[in-house]
Amino acid sequence: MSEKELKLNSLCAQMRRELITTLHEIQTGHPGGSLSCCEILCTLYFDIMNIDPSNPELPGRDRLILSKGHAAPMLYLCLAHKGYFSVDEMKNLRQIDSMLQGHPCATKTPGVELSTGPLGLGLSAGIGMAESAKHLELNYNVYVILGDGELQEGAIWEAAMTASKYKVSNLIALVDYNGVQLDGTTDEIMPLGDIVAKFTSFGWRVLQADGHDVAALSDTLNKAREHSEGPVVIVAKTVKGKGVSFMEGKNDWHGKPISDAEYASAISELGGVTA
Repeated sequence: MSEKELKLNSLCAQMRRELITTLHEIQTGHPGGSLSCCEILCTLYFDIMNIDPSNPELPGRDRLILSKGHAAPMLYLCLAHKGYFSVDEMKNLRQIDSMLQGHPCATKTPGVELSTGPLGLGLSAGIGMAESAKHLELNYNVYVILGDGELQEGAIWEAAMTASKYKVSNLIALVDYNGVQLDGTTDEIMPLGDIVAKFTSFGWRVLQADGHDVAALSDTLNKAREHSEGPVVIVAKTVKGKGVSFMEGKNDWHGKPISDAEYASAISELGGVTA
């Protein structure tokens, strides 16, 4: 295992512990979907993206849109550890007047590119951001993280057609494919079918990766960045609640408060020690 991979894995383990601790302390938030996209976000922020926390408005920066906005706690942890704001701010998550709202807010939080929450809007906005790079003669990529339940939204497929038509080659979507949404599995709620075949039929280059393998994600993202003939989507297979056995694959943990006993069990599994 490379030094880079070791560092990313260590950071992911730390962020999982910090996420569980934060959500337990405030008794609100979305653990399941935050845990499932941990490696995706960490790989993007700490290995792939061209960004500068000291200059958040840098014109040529890469853009990231967390279209599945309920996973904001993990996004905030990445932004904090990257240096956009203090990690101490996490204690104010989802509190009145906090800069860290329950869903990402571009007007309150440094590093957040788009306010998200209503599912289905992130991909369309990402197309606009990506296309503006051409008009402004800037060289940057736009990354849009989608939930698999979000793919049930018709707006996603309108955007998919648009990105293909205009050959938006600096747009990379990543599907956090954990198979579970708020009320059950995606198969129970609204089956997605073969999403690889669907995106392919819409004219996208489709890549696949283990969404919890930072090395595989890094390699796949680099392949995606090399593609210059249109949009790319990475279908990243993940586990909702990854790292905490009693949360894994359970729709109950989409947004359930964490009890004291559950907190102690989760932190123990994640290799931490409770206070």
